[in-house]
Amino acid sequence: MTMIDKEARAERRRRQEEGARRLRESGVLDDLFAKIDAGEVQLDGRDGLIQQLIKTGLERGLHAELTDHVGYERGDPEAAFHDNSRNGSFAKTVSTVAGDVELAVPRDRNGTFTPRLVPTGQRRLGGLDEMIVSLYAGGMTVRDIEHHLAATIGTEISRETISKIVDEISDEVLAWQSRPLEAFYPVIYLDAIVVKVRDGGHVRNKAAHLAVGVDMDGIKHVLGIWVQQTEGAKFWASVCAELANRGVRDVLIVCCDGLTGFPEAIEATWPESLVQTCVVHLIRTAMRFVSYGQRKPVAAALKPIYQAADVDSARAALEAFAASALGKGNPHTVAAFENAWERFTPFLAFPPEVRRVIYTTNAIESLNYQLRKVTKNRGHFPNDAAVVKLLWLAICDIEDKRAREREKERGRPSSQRKASGRLIEGNVTTNWKQALEQLALAYPDRITPYL
Repeated sequence: MTMIDKEARAERRRRQEEGARRLRESGVLDDLFAKIDAGEVQLDGRDGLIQQLIKTGLERGLHAELTDHVGYERGDPEAAFHDNSRNGSFAKTVSTVAGDVELAVPRDRNGTFTPRLVPTGQRRLGGLDEMIVSLYAGGMTVRDIEHHLAATIGTEISRETISKIVDEISDEVLAWQSRPLEAFYPVIYLDAIVVKVRDGGHVRNKAAHLAVGVDMDGIKHVLGIWVQQTEGAKFWASVCAELANRGVRDVLIVCCDGLTGFPEAIEATWPESLVQTCVVHLIRTAMRFVSYGQRKPVAAALKPIYQAADVDSARAALEAFAASALGKGNPHTVAAFENAWERFTPFLAFPPEVRRVIYTTNAIESLNYQLRKVTKNRGHFPNDAAVVKLLWLAICDIEDKRAREREKERGRPSSQRKASGRLIEGNVTTNWKQALEQLALAYPDRITPYL
């Protein structure tokens, strides 16, 4: 939610009231107000005052450019002595944030005049492209954007044009997805959201995986987005190979949700890396078939397992739970921990500072929550590339909105700031210095070269 800066709003209100007062006192708007009151002039909408002002301003600027080009003012009696001259105008429709505007673009006799204000071939002005991209990043489809622009500002832009505008950022997405990465990431989190994608004439559920890496300074970065086409080690081997080709030489710990084939791919690419199953996901899996009345006591009985001091204590706690009435009544819960035991227990070897960093993928679950809101209204995506493009745009849009909120509160005491911090990109991991210190003690040979 956008935060309201009361001081900035009060200052803006003061400036606007002062400007409005000077206009009223000058009397220059009296005739205009009279026409508005009489219904002769409307402010907005198709052919409204705002569109007319844009048309008048643009045409005035174009004529000024032509004057500079031909070297004389309109009506100059010495115009005949110049090598070039004015040669009427041609009609051109441009789309703006206020709707479509019909322009009379002046031209010269020699055909050498090239407008800068409204460049040749340009049909959209005034930040309309940015508006379209922002609407797309917010989850609107091309069809939705077409109808929205027509209904709100009276601009009729075809779906093909809108798609072209959105597709123009594909190069930026490709550059981001292939950018060089750090050589070493102490921790990488991996999580996914499910999206519907057209594949071979059928709409299928696919997992869009997001990787978030924590660098040596504890700063989080979205490393990439991959749409899973095939289940298993082959897919993850390609992802790990891509990360390695982009410069990642080593990863200390990878936290994920028991993905099929991922541990094998990690160990093949970075043999010394540790793969940690997300404990929160494991608990959810273990609680999936627990009856509502038993959820609280089962959840309480599981705490001694994942909060144990070491692996032996965790094993004893699991066996105690399995032998209890709750455990016998919920064999699926016991099986969930048994099946994930090898990938669940690594974090138990670390002190609490490190455990809080690596035991869960919550670092990106909040991001995934925001992305699900963007994708939920879409029926399906045409292809995998469209998924990556939208998610990248959505991440940029979320971070930009939060940055604008923080900018409004710049200079205010921390107690008065309510703007949200960074969601993922650039966010600093809590208590990272303490966690890094413990990791350096546990893995001195691997971390020291990057300190």
